[in-house]
Amino acid sequence: MSKKCNFRKQERKWLSRQTRVPTPATCDNRNRCAQAVMKNMNKIFLILFFLTNVSFAQSNEKFLSDFLLEDKLETKNSIDQFKKFDFSKLWLQTDNDLIYGIIGEEHQRIRIKLISIKKNPQNPIEYLVYGKSMVKETICEFNGTIKIKEIKEVVDQHFGIDSSFANKGIRSQGIIIADYEFKENKEQEHSGLFKGQLYSKWYLNKKNNVRYDDIQSISDSYSNNAFIGVWKSYKTGKEKICNWADYRVPKANQDFDIGAGEFSVSEKYLDRGWLDITLKNQVPNQAIKKSKGAKNSKEWWQ
Repeated sequence: MSKKCNFRKQERKWLSRQTRVPTPATCDNRNRCAQAVMKNMNKIFLILFFLTNVSFAQSNEKFLSDFLLEDKLETKNSIDQFKKFDFSKLWLQTDNDLIYGIIGEEHQRIRIKLISIKKNPQNPIEYLVYGKSMVKETICEFNGTIKIKEIKEVVDQHFGIDSSFANKGIRSQGIIIADYEFKENKEQEHSGLFKGQLYSKWYLNKKNNVRYDDIQSISDSYSNNAFIGVWKSYKTGKEKICNWADYRVPKANQDFDIGAGEFSVSEKYLDRGWLDITLKNQVPNQAIKKSKGAKNSKEWWQ
């Protein structure tokens, strides 16, 4: 027998010993059997836990690479250097019609509007948030916080198509990674808690002002202000995935967004609140216009 075959035979014997569940005949009593079974179950649990963590880490790594459009980040957390700046405008800039979100595995559409964001004067890395959410016809208001955990600069700055920003005096570019928690009004129906992580891209202009980084917005997969987390029902305690961002939905099912140059939802999901997006994408620009009577109509969050 070759050494290779002998090694595989020994390997199988070792694996068999590691996962073997003793029978009553090999145990002194039932307690020892139960302990042996529990020991093996613990091993299996630890293996599954390890594999789940590895899968989650790989998923996060891929998301961040896609989100940064393959820009590389410095390893240093420069939060102490940049916490003096006010980043609140980053999260108030984008037109609400271009902020797309999902809730639940079925990818029901959720609308999120951050109405007011103020930097906490007592804590430079915390921002106080007021906003509203809408799922189908249900609208809830919420209050909460955004707490910055990391601020990292990119290794090499990007300057857009034909380097159009190369001579604009950009001093720095980077990403914010923060924790958010938004608590909906418990007195309102179908209310709950949003929590997760926020990823935002920014840059400093030549006047040392913080700006929303849309320099690469012409890229097909561009997005910004990615909120990735869950919504937890006050009533049932159950959690649902809940992600939203500017221009694209982060960490959605692979068959959800079928758009190349722009966000476009697969026909499979249209009846979950996405039909108007598809209709908008199928008509020429400016072909759908509000009537004069609708000019002063209120937005859904007003």
